[in-house]
Amino acid sequence: MDHIDRALLARLQQDATQSYAALGRAVGLSAGAAHERVRKLRERGVIRRTAADVDPAAVGGGVLAYVTVDSTSWMGDAAESFAALPEILEAHVIAGSASVLVKVRTATTEQLQDVLRRLYEIDGVSGTRATVVLETFFERPVSPLIADQE
Repeated sequence: MDHIDRALLARLQQDATQSYAALGRAVGLSAGAAHERVRKLRERGVIRRTAADVDPAAVGGGVLAYVTVDSTSWMGDAAESFAALPEILEAHVIAGSASVLVKVRTATTEQLQDVLRRLYEIDGVSGTRATVVLETFFERPVSPLIADQE
């Protein structure tokens, strides 16, 4: 992946609906060349999907919490159990005092409490610790330009 691919990715992360002509102009390519590069990035799995960036609070997800999950056994095989809870947006097997870290969005703290209860139903889960976010300063996607900054 070269600096042009990285620049295309950065532009697409800002607005994935822009035309190939606009993308090409921004990085010094023709519309056809920009289209071909984006197609290859999709084929290689660099671009995994194109999605709308939805305001969570606008659709009933105003409560954000990060939950560490303790376990009595290896949780690396429990991905499907965590994925079955629709309020869980991300789940990561982690090193440290906990086994899994999950990102949860709910409308209310009562719903968060219900998610915590359902986490205990997953085989091997022995405890949880939730941290509720009061304010988000910013969120950003992964920067495709990191390698160019080194």
